[in-house]
Amino acid sequence: MPHSKVVTTERLWWKECNVYQIYPASFLDTNGDGIGDLRGIIEKLDYLQELGVYKSPQVDMGYDISDYKDIDPIYGTLKDADDLIAELGKRDMKLMMDLVVNHTSDQHPWFLESRSSRENPKRDWYFWKKGRVDEKGNQLPPTNWSRTLDTSKSAWEWDEKTGEYYLSIFSAGQPDLNWENTDVREAVHDIIRFWLDRGVRGYRMDVIDHISKDQSFQDAEQKIPGQYCQPGEAFFANGPRLTEYLQEIRKVLNEYDTITVGEMPFINDEDEIIRTVGLQGPLNMVFLFQLLNVDNQPGRTKWSYSEWDATDMKRIHERTQRLMIDRDGWNAIFCENHDSPRSLTRFGDDSDEWRDYAAKMLCTKHCTLGGTSYIYQGQELGMRNLPAHWQPSEYKDVESQSYWKFASAEFVNKHRKIEYARKMMELKARDHTRSPMQWDASPNAGFCKAGVQPWMRVNDDYPRINVRDQSESDHSVLAHWKNCLKLRSANKDVFIYGGFEILDPNNRDVVAYTRFSKHETWVTVTNFTGKHLLYSGIGDIEVEWVLGNYPLNVHKRGESLNLRPWEGIIGNEVIPN
Repeated sequence: MPHSKVVTTERLWWKECNVYQIYPASFLDTNGDGIGDLRGIIEKLDYLQELGVYKSPQVDMGYDISDYKDIDPIYGTLKDADDLIAELGKRDMKLMMDLVVNHTSDQHPWFLESRSSRENPKRDWYFWKKGRVDEKGNQLPPTNWSRTLDTSKSAWEWDEKTGEYYLSIFSAGQPDLNWENTDVREAVHDIIRFWLDRGVRGYRMDVIDHISKDQSFQDAEQKIPGQYCQPGEAFFANGPRLTEYLQEIRKVLNEYDTITVGEMPFINDEDEIIRTVGLQGPLNMVFLFQLLNVDNQPGRTKWSYSEWDATDMKRIHERTQRLMIDRDGWNAIFCENHDSPRSLTRFGDDSDEWRDYAAKMLCTKHCTLGGTSYIYQGQELGMRNLPAHWQPSEYKDVESQSYWKFASAEFVNKHRKIEYARKMMELKARDHTRSPMQWDASPNAGFCKAGVQPWMRVNDDYPRINVRDQSESDHSVLAHWKNCLKLRSANKDVFIYGGFEILDPNNRDVVAYTRFSKHETWVTVTNFTGKHLLYSGIGDIEVEWVLGNYPLNVHKRGESLNLRPWEGIIGNEVIPN
């Protein structure tokens, strides 16, 4: 078949690794307080190595940081972090940490100084503004920007002591740093060096597209009828100095051998993406959220739903895969993280009948896409969303609780809207990926000892879905992940550095594509329905099928495929003699 462009950029270790993201609070508790800790991560490093993870883990130490050069006592000590880095090194693995520098905690010494008086030298380390007065004499925040985690509230928080507002886009306890201030940037660079000198080898940069703000501080467009506060990302994300700030960080990183990925939820322009991750770009890759937003209603928040099918998914993969190959960028491949629901529930079928098949099908697609692979804890088991019968009070996340509080007040006596809000929480709340890791069928799923109250309730299905049981089966979701990652690693020319071409783009049920090097072609076919399908979308390519989530003996070379529900298969094109 005709081959289009393959990857021509340099081959580097961070392109070939598999990143396993850990949410420490929910991974493994070793000290009996019901909260996961760094010692728990150390205890499970052999499990991660056996899975096929060559870089692990991404440590989320919390998003309201009060000390950038220490470990929250909940998770352990600096010595625990050093021990983790050392133990990873013994296994030829590396530590990638979260870098949260758009904002700090309101308990951080920087902010406590900034808040102490208008004359304090650190006052300008954050955004402080006077309010304004409307025609009725009411005091209003400096702009109408809303919080990202609760669009009903202002992004500006009033400070009684100094009589001004400070900018806090995420929550009142997370004031935004003012990156216009050179001292702030130098302090951040010092933090980056501090952890790299201890042996950290990369960063996930949290909401890094927020660090440059439009300094005009204009009001946002009215998108939500009937309320003052409006989404202000047009002014607080992807600001005019973003590339400049990231290039300054790159100069620091160039002193070390690192992997970097930016969480940039508002980056969509292709030129801007390539400026960030192209050959001269400051970051290795960014998380692009088109796939995770595929079921959002256009122009609405995540708390909405729009029907999607395989054509939508193929369009997204076609754009992101080809963009990076054609313009010398690099992709981060992921379909869930600590800010999303479980991909199995969202994109597959998490019923007892089809859970295994759908989870393996999603794995099949994930492992054959081009880019650096990111796996979120529990994804390799086919963990699913929290049960529908759980009450909203079981949800711990501030975003979920803010949404439910707003919905309960706004939709009182509107039964259908309340039920819709409940459905949105069941489908999209961040809590679904934050429930404790399911290690075995013992009480608390082995996450913490029996009799200890875990910080968050364990999903009810842990007696049937856990690491121990799946480790003992050659046909489990976990076993399929290991097989797919081995196939990916053994065929780097194709699956990591190869070209990409969508097959049958208008088919609404099947996502199929080829990956190819200069010498061979592989085909991936994934059925995104619970139906049996007769599929001829691969055309006249003759394929030897080598890996799938069903027995492969029903698929013959050169014939139409009798796809079973949620089937995913990978095959190698047979070249005639």
